[in-house]
Amino acid sequence: MADDPPLVLDVDGTYLRTDLLLESFWAGMGRDPVSTLGALRHWRDRPRLKAELARIGQPDLALMPRDPEVAALASAARSEGRAVVLASAADADLVGALGRTDPTVTDTLGSTPGRNLKGAEKARALVDRYGRSGFDYAGDSNADAAVWAEARKAIVVGGPARQAAHLRGAGQDVTEIPGGWTWRAARRALRPHQYVKNVLLFLPVIAAHAFQWQPFALVLLGIVAFSAAASSIYVVNDLLDLAADRQHATKCNRPLASGALPIGVGMALGLGAGALALILGALLGPAFLAVICVYIVLSLAYSLKLKRMRWIDVFCLAALYTLRVVAGAAASGVEATLSMLVFIFPVFLTLGCVKRLTELAKATGEARLPGRGYAPSDKGDMLNMAGLGVVGALVIFALYSVSDQAAALYETRWILWLALPPMALWLMRMVALGARGQMDYDPIVFALRDRTGIGLLLIILSLMFWSAGLWAEWLG
Repeated sequence: MADDPPLVLDVDGTYLRTDLLLESFWAGMGRDPVSTLGALRHWRDRPRLKAELARIGQPDLALMPRDPEVAALASAARSEGRAVVLASAADADLVGALGRTDPTVTDTLGSTPGRNLKGAEKARALVDRYGRSGFDYAGDSNADAAVWAEARKAIVVGGPARQAAHLRGAGQDVTEIPGGWTWRAARRALRPHQYVKNVLLFLPVIAAHAFQWQPFALVLLGIVAFSAAASSIYVVNDLLDLAADRQHATKCNRPLASGALPIGVGMALGLGAGALALILGALLGPAFLAVICVYIVLSLAYSLKLKRMRWIDVFCLAALYTLRVVAGAAASGVEATLSMLVFIFPVFLTLGCVKRLTELAKATGEARLPGRGYAPSDKGDMLNMAGLGVVGALVIFALYSVSDQAAALYETRWILWLALPPMALWLMRMVALGARGQMDYDPIVFALRDRTGIGLLLIILSLMFWSAGLWAEWLG
Protein backbone atom coordinates (compact mmCIF):
# COMPACT_ATOMS: atom_id res chain seq x y z
CA MET A 1 0.00 0.00 0.00
CA ALA A 2 1.18 3.57 -0.69
CA ASP A 3 0.73 4.47 3.00
CA ASP A 4 3.04 1.68 4.18
CA PRO A 5 6.27 2.81 5.84
CA PRO A 6 9.26 3.27 3.52
CA LEU A 7 12.00 0.67 3.24
CA VAL A 8 15.28 2.32 4.26
CA LEU A 9 18.49 0.62 3.16
CA ASP A 10 21.96 1.17 4.52
CA VAL A 11 24.42 1.26 1.60
CA ASP A 12 27.81 -0.15 2.64
CA GLY A 13 27.54 -3.90 3.18
CA THR A 14 23.76 -3.89 2.76
CA TYR A 15 22.48 -2.43 -0.50
CA LEU A 16 25.99 -2.70 -1.92
CA ARG A 17 28.38 -5.58 -1.34
CA THR A 18 31.16 -3.03 -0.98
CA ASP A 19 32.06 0.22 0.79
CA LEU A 20 31.68 3.63 -0.89
CA LEU A 21 34.43 5.33 1.12
CA LEU A 22 36.98 2.62 0.32
CA GLU A 23 35.80 2.45 -3.30
CA SER A 24 36.39 6.20 -3.55
CA PHE A 25 39.84 5.85 -2.00
CA TRP A 26 41.03 3.13 -4.39
CA ALA A 27 39.47 4.80 -7.41
CA GLY A 28 41.36 7.94 -6.37
CA MET A 29 44.60 5.98 -5.97
CA GLY A 30 44.25 4.81 -9.54
CA ARG A 31 43.32 8.26 -10.86
CA ASP A 32 45.44 10.65 -8.75
CA PRO A 33 47.36 8.95 -5.92
CA VAL A 34 49.06 12.14 -4.68
CA SER A 35 45.79 14.03 -4.19
CA THR A 36 44.12 10.95 -2.72
CA LEU A 37 46.81 10.50 -0.08
CA GLY A 38 46.69 14.23 0.56
CA ALA A 39 42.96 14.01 1.29
CA LEU A 40 43.71 11.73 4.25
CA ARG A 41 44.74 14.82 6.23
CA HIS A 42 40.99 15.32 6.78
CA TRP A 43 40.77 11.99 8.64
CA ARG A 44 39.21 13.58 11.73
CA ASP A 45 36.62 15.46 9.66
CA ARG A 46 34.90 12.40 8.20
CA PRO A 47 32.24 14.19 6.09
CA ARG A 48 34.93 16.33 4.45
CA LEU A 49 37.17 13.29 3.90
CA LYS A 50 34.33 11.42 2.23
CA ALA A 51 33.48 14.38 0.01
CA GLU A 52 37.12 14.87 -1.02
CA LEU A 53 37.69 11.21 -1.85
CA ALA A 54 34.44 11.04 -3.81
CA ARG A 55 35.46 14.11 -5.81
CA ILE A 56 38.95 12.78 -6.58
CA GLY A 57 38.07 9.14 -7.17
CA GLN A 58 34.76 9.48 -9.03
CA PRO A 59 34.05 5.75 -8.64
CA ASP A 60 31.87 4.05 -11.23
CA LEU A 61 28.69 3.58 -9.21
CA ALA A 62 26.74 1.70 -11.88
CA LEU A 63 29.27 -1.15 -11.82
CA MET A 64 29.26 -1.70 -8.06
CA PRO A 65 27.93 -5.10 -6.91
CA ARG A 66 24.45 -5.06 -5.35
CA ASP A 67 23.27 -7.62 -2.83
CA PRO A 68 20.74 -9.68 -4.84
CA GLU A 69 18.46 -10.45 -1.87
CA VAL A 70 18.36 -6.81 -0.76
CA ALA A 71 17.68 -5.78 -4.38
CA ALA A 72 14.79 -8.25 -4.49
CA LEU A 73 13.47 -6.81 -1.22
CA ALA A 74 13.63 -3.28 -2.65
CA SER A 75 11.92 -4.37 -5.86
CA ALA A 76 9.10 -6.01 -3.88
CA ALA A 77 8.67 -2.86 -1.77
CA ARG A 78 8.34 -0.69 -4.87
CA SER A 79 5.82 -3.06 -6.40
CA GLU A 80 3.73 -2.54 -3.24
CA GLY A 81 3.90 1.21 -3.75
CA ARG A 82 6.35 1.81 -0.88
CA ALA A 83 9.22 4.28 -0.98
CA VAL A 84 12.78 2.85 -1.09
CA VAL A 85 15.38 5.10 0.54
CA LEU A 86 19.17 4.79 0.62
CA ALA A 87 20.54 6.15 3.92
CA SER A 88 24.31 6.07 4.27
CA ALA A 89 27.18 7.65 6.13
CA ALA A 90 28.84 8.12 2.73
CA ASP A 91 28.95 11.51 1.04
CA ALA A 92 25.43 12.74 0.25
CA ASP A 93 26.24 13.62 -3.37
CA LEU A 94 27.74 10.19 -3.93
CA VAL A 95 24.73 8.45 -2.37
CA GLY A 96 22.43 10.58 -4.52
CA ALA A 97 24.34 9.62 -7.66
CA LEU A 98 24.15 5.97 -6.61
CA GLY A 99 20.39 6.22 -6.16
CA ARG A 100 19.99 7.58 -9.67
CA THR A 101 21.50 4.39 -11.09
CA ASP A 102 18.60 2.33 -9.68
CA PRO A 103 14.98 3.05 -10.67
CA THR A 104 13.67 1.34 -7.51
CA VAL A 105 15.29 4.00 -5.28
CA THR A 106 13.02 6.96 -4.57
CA ASP A 107 15.13 9.04 -2.17
CA THR A 108 18.60 9.20 -0.60
CA LEU A 109 20.27 10.50 2.55
CA GLY A 110 24.00 10.92 3.15
CA SER A 111 26.66 12.76 5.11
CA THR A 112 26.94 16.51 4.62
CA PRO A 113 29.52 19.04 5.91
CA GLY A 114 29.43 18.92 9.69
CA ARG A 115 27.06 15.94 9.84
CA ASN A 116 28.27 12.34 9.65
CA LEU A 117 25.11 10.30 9.05
CA LYS A 118 26.08 7.22 11.02
CA GLY A 119 24.64 5.39 14.03
CA ALA A 120 22.64 7.65 16.35
CA GLU A 121 22.88 10.57 13.89
CA LYS A 122 21.28 8.46 11.16
CA ALA A 123 18.58 7.31 13.59
CA ARG A 124 17.74 10.93 14.47
CA ALA A 125 17.55 11.92 10.80
CA LEU A 126 15.19 9.06 9.96
CA VAL A 127 12.99 9.67 13.03
CA ASP A 128 12.77 13.37 12.14
CA ARG A 129 11.63 12.44 8.63
CA TYR A 130 9.41 9.39 9.21
CA GLY A 131 8.77 9.25 12.96
CA ARG A 132 9.46 6.42 15.39
CA SER A 133 8.52 3.03 13.99
CA GLY A 134 7.71 4.87 10.77
CA PHE A 135 10.14 2.95 8.58
CA ASP A 136 11.70 -0.49 8.04
CA TYR A 137 15.49 -0.50 8.13
CA ALA A 138 18.04 -2.87 6.61
CA GLY A 139 21.60 -2.71 7.95
CA ASP A 140 24.59 -4.95 8.49
CA SER A 141 26.64 -3.89 11.52
CA ASN A 142 26.55 -2.95 15.18
CA ALA A 143 26.67 0.71 14.12
CA ASP A 144 23.09 0.24 12.89
CA ALA A 145 21.79 -0.76 16.35
CA ALA A 146 20.54 2.75 17.11
CA VAL A 147 18.60 2.83 13.83
CA TRP A 148 17.07 -0.62 14.28
CA ALA A 149 15.86 0.47 17.72
CA GLU A 150 13.76 3.22 16.09
CA ALA A 151 12.50 1.14 13.15
CA ARG A 152 9.21 -0.70 12.79
CA LYS A 153 11.04 -3.71 11.39
CA ALA A 154 14.73 -4.63 11.54
CA ILE A 155 16.35 -6.36 8.55
CA VAL A 156 19.78 -7.71 9.48
CA VAL A 157 21.98 -8.35 6.41
CA GLY A 158 24.86 -10.69 7.18
CA GLY A 159 25.20 -8.95 10.52
CA PRO A 160 26.16 -10.30 13.93
CA ALA A 161 23.82 -13.08 15.11
CA ARG A 162 23.86 -11.70 18.65
CA GLN A 163 22.49 -8.39 17.39
CA ALA A 164 19.54 -10.12 15.72
CA ALA A 165 18.88 -12.14 18.88
CA HIS A 166 19.03 -8.98 21.01
CA LEU A 167 16.52 -7.23 18.75
CA ARG A 168 14.14 -10.18 18.95
CA GLY A 169 14.51 -10.20 22.73
CA ALA A 170 13.46 -6.55 22.76
CA GLY A 171 10.29 -7.45 20.86
CA GLN A 172 11.50 -6.23 17.51
CA ASP A 173 10.24 -7.76 14.25
CA VAL A 174 13.47 -9.10 12.71
CA THR A 175 14.27 -10.53 9.29
CA GLU A 176 17.75 -11.96 8.64
CA ILE A 177 19.41 -12.04 5.21
CA PRO A 178 22.60 -14.10 4.81
CA GLY A 179 25.76 -12.19 3.99
CA GLY A 180 29.35 -11.77 5.06
CA TRP A 181 32.46 -13.31 3.55
CA THR A 182 34.21 -16.66 3.60
CA TRP A 183 37.81 -17.79 3.99
CA ARG A 184 37.52 -19.37 0.56
CA ALA A 185 36.95 -15.91 -0.92
CA ALA A 186 39.94 -14.60 1.06
CA ARG A 187 42.13 -17.41 -0.26
CA ARG A 188 41.02 -16.68 -3.83
CA ALA A 189 41.93 -13.00 -3.40
CA LEU A 190 45.49 -14.03 -2.48
CA ARG A 191 45.66 -16.07 -5.72
CA PRO A 192 47.68 -19.04 -4.44
CA HIS A 193 47.46 -20.66 -7.89
CA GLN A 194 49.86 -17.95 -9.07
CA TYR A 195 52.56 -19.12 -6.65
CA VAL A 196 53.64 -21.67 -9.25
CA LYS A 197 55.39 -18.79 -11.07
CA ASN A 198 57.86 -18.58 -8.22
CA VAL A 199 59.57 -21.80 -9.34
CA LEU A 200 61.58 -19.29 -11.40
CA LEU A 201 63.61 -18.76 -8.21
CA PHE A 202 65.14 -22.19 -8.81
CA LEU A 203 66.68 -21.18 -12.17
CA PRO A 204 70.04 -19.91 -10.80
CA VAL A 205 70.51 -23.10 -8.75
CA ILE A 206 69.71 -25.28 -11.77
CA ALA A 207 71.86 -23.21 -14.14
CA ALA A 208 74.83 -23.41 -11.75
CA HIS A 209 74.26 -27.18 -11.19
CA ALA A 210 74.15 -26.51 -7.43
CA PHE A 211 72.06 -29.55 -6.53
CA GLN A 212 72.73 -29.55 -2.78
CA TRP A 213 70.04 -29.49 -0.10
CA GLN A 214 71.07 -26.15 1.47
CA PRO A 215 70.60 -23.87 -1.56
CA PHE A 216 67.35 -25.66 -2.38
CA ALA A 217 66.06 -25.15 1.18
CA LEU A 218 66.97 -21.45 1.06
CA VAL A 219 65.22 -21.06 -2.29
CA LEU A 220 62.09 -22.72 -0.87
CA LEU A 221 62.03 -20.14 1.93
CA GLY A 222 62.54 -17.45 -0.69
CA ILE A 223 59.58 -18.82 -2.65
CA VAL A 224 57.37 -18.49 0.45
CA ALA A 225 58.53 -14.87 0.86
CA PHE A 226 57.98 -14.06 -2.82
CA SER A 227 54.57 -15.73 -2.76
CA ALA A 228 53.53 -13.56 0.18
CA ALA A 229 54.84 -10.44 -1.59
CA ALA A 230 53.01 -11.41 -4.78
CA SER A 231 49.75 -11.94 -2.85
CA SER A 232 50.00 -8.49 -1.31
CA ILE A 233 50.49 -6.96 -4.77
CA TYR A 234 47.64 -9.00 -6.26
CA VAL A 235 45.31 -7.55 -3.63
CA VAL A 236 46.49 -3.99 -4.35
CA ASN A 237 46.18 -4.61 -8.09
CA ASP A 238 42.62 -5.90 -7.69
CA LEU A 239 41.69 -2.90 -5.54
CA LEU A 240 43.03 -0.50 -8.16
CA ASP A 241 41.31 -2.43 -10.95
CA LEU A 242 37.85 -2.73 -9.41
CA ALA A 243 36.05 -0.86 -12.20
CA ALA A 244 38.07 -2.50 -15.00
CA ASP A 245 37.59 -6.00 -13.56
CA ARG A 246 33.83 -5.48 -13.28
CA GLN A 247 33.71 -4.85 -17.04
CA HIS A 248 35.75 -8.00 -17.81
CA ALA A 249 34.14 -11.28 -18.89
CA THR A 250 35.85 -13.40 -16.21
CA LYS A 251 37.66 -10.99 -13.86
CA CYS A 252 34.28 -9.68 -12.72
CA ASN A 253 34.10 -12.85 -10.57
CA ARG A 254 37.19 -11.96 -8.54
CA PRO A 255 36.35 -11.72 -4.82
CA LEU A 256 36.95 -7.98 -4.44
CA ALA A 257 35.33 -6.97 -7.72
CA SER A 258 32.25 -9.13 -7.11
CA GLY A 259 31.86 -8.10 -3.47
CA ALA A 260 32.41 -11.66 -2.19
CA LEU A 261 35.22 -10.21 -0.05
CA PRO A 262 34.89 -6.79 1.65
CA ILE A 263 37.48 -4.23 0.64
CA GLY A 264 38.55 -3.71 4.26
CA VAL A 265 39.23 -7.42 4.70
CA GLY A 266 41.18 -7.47 1.45
CA MET A 267 43.31 -4.54 2.60
CA ALA A 268 44.11 -6.34 5.88
CA LEU A 269 45.06 -9.51 3.99
CA GLY A 270 47.31 -7.58 1.62
CA LEU A 271 49.01 -5.74 4.46
CA GLY A 272 49.58 -8.98 6.38
CA ALA A 273 51.02 -10.76 3.34
CA GLY A 274 53.36 -7.84 2.64
CA ALA A 275 54.59 -7.81 6.25
CA LEU A 276 55.26 -11.57 6.10
CA ALA A 277 57.25 -11.12 2.89
CA LEU A 278 59.47 -8.45 4.43
CA ILE A 279 60.05 -10.47 7.63
CA LEU A 280 61.10 -13.56 5.67
CA GLY A 281 63.15 -11.37 3.33
CA ALA A 282 65.09 -9.98 6.29
CA LEU A 283 65.76 -13.53 7.53
CA LEU A 284 67.24 -14.45 4.14
CA GLY A 285 69.69 -11.57 4.21
CA PRO A 286 70.07 -7.99 2.95
CA ALA A 287 70.53 -8.97 -0.70
CA PHE A 288 67.27 -10.91 -0.85
CA LEU A 289 65.46 -8.22 1.16
CA ALA A 290 66.66 -5.59 -1.31
CA VAL A 291 65.38 -7.65 -4.26
CA ILE A 292 61.97 -8.21 -2.69
CA CYS A 293 61.69 -4.48 -1.87
CA VAL A 294 62.50 -3.61 -5.49
CA TYR A 295 59.89 -6.16 -6.60
CA ILE A 296 57.23 -4.63 -4.33
CA VAL A 297 58.03 -1.05 -5.40
CA LEU A 298 58.09 -1.92 -9.12
CA SER A 299 54.88 -3.94 -8.75
CA LEU A 300 53.15 -0.99 -7.05
CA ALA A 301 54.36 1.35 -9.80
CA TYR A 302 53.08 -1.15 -12.36
CA SER A 303 49.67 -1.35 -10.67
CA LEU A 304 49.36 2.42 -10.23
CA LYS A 305 50.62 3.61 -13.60
CA LEU A 306 52.93 1.48 -15.74
CA LYS A 307 50.39 -1.15 -16.80
CA ARG A 308 48.39 1.58 -18.52
CA MET A 309 51.39 2.68 -20.61
CA ARG A 310 51.67 1.14 -24.06
CA TRP A 311 54.77 -1.10 -24.44
CA ILE A 312 56.20 0.01 -21.10
CA ASP A 313 53.97 -2.52 -19.38
CA VAL A 314 55.34 -5.58 -21.23
CA PHE A 315 58.91 -4.55 -20.39
CA CYS A 316 57.79 -4.12 -16.79
CA LEU A 317 56.26 -7.62 -16.80
CA ALA A 318 59.55 -9.02 -18.14
CA ALA A 319 61.45 -7.19 -15.39
CA LEU A 320 59.14 -8.60 -12.69
CA TYR A 321 59.69 -12.14 -13.99
CA THR A 322 63.45 -11.52 -14.12
CA LEU A 323 63.49 -10.25 -10.54
CA ARG A 324 62.27 -13.69 -9.43
CA VAL A 325 65.43 -15.20 -10.93
CA VAL A 326 67.61 -12.60 -9.22
CA ALA A 327 65.78 -13.34 -5.96
CA GLY A 328 66.57 -17.04 -6.33
CA ALA A 329 70.26 -16.22 -6.64
CA ALA A 330 70.14 -13.89 -3.63
CA ALA A 331 68.35 -16.48 -1.48
CA SER A 332 70.62 -19.41 -2.36
CA GLY A 333 73.92 -17.55 -2.56
CA VAL A 334 74.41 -18.83 -6.14
CA GLU A 335 75.49 -16.21 -8.66
CA ALA A 336 72.93 -15.10 -11.26
CA THR A 337 75.28 -14.60 -14.19
CA LEU A 338 74.87 -11.72 -16.60
CA SER A 339 74.67 -14.23 -19.47
CA MET A 340 71.66 -15.94 -17.92
CA LEU A 341 69.86 -12.65 -17.22
CA VAL A 342 70.54 -11.39 -20.75
CA PHE A 343 69.08 -14.65 -22.13
CA ILE A 344 65.96 -14.87 -19.95
CA PHE A 345 64.90 -11.23 -20.35
CA PRO A 346 63.83 -11.59 -24.03
CA VAL A 347 62.13 -14.88 -23.08
CA PHE A 348 60.12 -13.05 -20.43
CA LEU A 349 59.52 -10.13 -22.80
CA THR A 350 57.97 -12.63 -25.21
CA LEU A 351 55.78 -14.02 -22.43
CA GLY A 352 54.71 -10.51 -21.45
CA CYS A 353 53.59 -9.97 -25.05
CA VAL A 354 51.80 -13.33 -24.95
CA LYS A 355 49.86 -12.15 -21.88
CA ARG A 356 48.64 -9.05 -23.73
CA LEU A 357 47.99 -11.02 -26.94
CA THR A 358 45.72 -13.33 -24.96
CA GLU A 359 43.73 -10.38 -23.62
CA LEU A 360 43.47 -8.82 -27.08
CA ALA A 361 42.36 -12.11 -28.65
CA LYS A 362 39.61 -12.54 -26.06
CA ALA A 363 38.44 -8.92 -26.26
CA THR A 364 35.07 -8.14 -27.82
CA GLY A 365 34.78 -5.07 -30.01
CA GLU A 366 37.51 -2.63 -31.01
CA ALA A 367 37.60 -0.48 -27.87
CA ARG A 368 40.73 -0.16 -25.77
CA LEU A 369 41.05 -2.79 -23.04
CA PRO A 370 39.77 -1.46 -19.68
CA GLY A 371 42.71 -0.24 -17.61
CA ARG A 372 45.24 -1.01 -20.37
CA GLY A 373 46.94 0.96 -23.13
CA TYR A 374 46.04 -1.45 -25.93
CA ALA A 375 43.20 -2.05 -28.36
CA PRO A 376 42.65 -5.05 -30.68
CA SER A 377 44.19 -2.99 -33.49
CA ASP A 378 47.55 -3.30 -31.69
CA LYS A 379 47.63 -7.09 -32.07
CA GLY A 380 49.92 -6.99 -35.12
CA ASP A 381 52.49 -4.80 -33.38
CA MET A 382 52.35 -7.03 -30.32
CA LEU A 383 53.02 -10.10 -32.48
CA ASN A 384 56.04 -8.36 -33.98
CA MET A 385 57.38 -7.54 -30.52
CA ALA A 386 56.89 -11.14 -29.42
CA GLY A 387 58.73 -12.33 -32.54
CA LEU A 388 61.68 -10.07 -31.73
CA GLY A 389 61.77 -11.57 -28.25
CA VAL A 390 61.86 -15.11 -29.65
CA VAL A 391 64.68 -14.31 -32.09
CA GLY A 392 66.62 -12.43 -29.41
CA ALA A 393 66.40 -15.31 -26.94
CA LEU A 394 67.54 -17.90 -29.50
CA VAL A 395 70.47 -15.78 -30.74
CA ILE A 396 71.65 -15.03 -27.20
CA PHE A 397 71.46 -18.73 -26.25
CA ALA A 398 73.44 -19.67 -29.37
CA LEU A 399 76.13 -17.10 -28.53
CA TYR A 400 76.23 -18.28 -24.92
CA SER A 401 76.87 -21.86 -26.05
CA VAL A 402 80.25 -20.84 -27.50
CA SER A 403 81.26 -18.60 -24.60
CA ASP A 404 83.97 -19.26 -22.01
CA GLN A 405 81.33 -19.36 -19.29
CA ALA A 406 79.51 -22.19 -21.07
CA ALA A 407 82.83 -24.01 -21.46
CA ALA A 408 83.23 -24.02 -17.68
CA LEU A 409 79.82 -25.63 -17.11
CA TYR A 410 79.21 -27.83 -20.15
CA GLU A 411 81.58 -30.60 -21.24
CA THR A 412 80.02 -31.16 -24.68
CA ARG A 413 78.80 -27.79 -25.88
CA TRP A 414 77.57 -28.87 -29.29
CA ILE A 415 74.69 -30.64 -27.52
CA LEU A 416 73.46 -27.20 -26.43
CA TRP A 417 72.70 -26.51 -30.09
CA LEU A 418 70.30 -29.47 -30.05
CA ALA A 419 68.26 -27.58 -27.44
CA LEU A 420 67.59 -24.71 -29.88
CA PRO A 421 64.82 -26.41 -31.97
CA PRO A 422 62.62 -27.43 -28.98
CA MET A 423 63.31 -24.01 -27.42
CA ALA A 424 62.17 -22.25 -30.60
CA LEU A 425 59.12 -24.52 -30.85
CA TRP A 426 58.11 -23.83 -27.24
CA LEU A 427 58.39 -20.06 -27.64
CA MET A 428 56.59 -19.93 -30.98
CA ARG A 429 53.86 -22.23 -29.68
CA MET A 430 53.28 -19.91 -26.71
CA VAL A 431 53.00 -16.91 -29.04
CA ALA A 432 50.58 -18.76 -31.33
CA LEU A 433 48.36 -19.90 -28.46
CA GLY A 434 48.28 -16.38 -27.03
CA ALA A 435 47.42 -14.85 -30.39
CA ARG A 436 44.49 -17.28 -30.68
CA GLY A 437 43.37 -16.67 -27.10
CA GLN A 438 43.88 -20.34 -26.24
CA MET A 439 45.59 -19.98 -22.89
CA ASP A 440 45.27 -18.59 -19.39
CA TYR A 441 45.71 -14.86 -18.90
CA ASP A 442 49.07 -15.59 -17.23
CA PRO A 443 51.49 -17.40 -19.58
CA ILE A 444 53.80 -18.65 -16.81
CA VAL A 445 50.92 -20.33 -14.98
CA PHE A 446 49.73 -21.80 -18.29
CA ALA A 447 53.22 -23.02 -19.21
CA LEU A 448 53.59 -24.93 -15.96
CA ARG A 449 50.26 -26.73 -16.54
CA ASP A 450 50.53 -27.33 -20.29
CA ARG A 451 51.59 -30.96 -20.89
CA THR A 452 52.96 -30.38 -24.38
CA GLY A 453 54.90 -27.34 -23.26
CA ILE A 454 56.24 -29.13 -20.19
CA GLY A 455 57.41 -31.95 -22.45
CA LEU A 456 59.37 -29.49 -24.59
CA LEU A 457 60.87 -27.83 -21.51
CA LEU A 458 61.96 -31.23 -20.14
CA ILE A 459 63.63 -32.04 -23.46
CA ILE A 460 65.54 -28.75 -23.29
CA LEU A 461 66.56 -29.38 -19.68
CA SER A 462 67.59 -32.98 -20.42
CA LEU A 463 69.81 -31.86 -23.31
CA MET A 464 71.47 -29.25 -21.12
CA PHE A 465 72.09 -31.85 -18.39
CA TRP A 466 73.54 -34.19 -21.02
CA SER A 467 75.81 -31.42 -22.29
CA ALA A 468 77.00 -30.79 -18.72
CA GLY A 469 77.73 -34.48 -18.16
CA LEU A 470 75.22 -34.67 -15.31
CA TRP A 471 73.36 -37.73 -16.63
CA ALA A 472 76.62 -39.66 -16.73
CA GLU A 473 77.48 -38.53 -13.22
CA TRP A 474 74.07 -39.35 -11.76
CA LEU A 475 73.49 -42.62 -13.59
CA GLY A 476 77.07 -43.89 -13.44
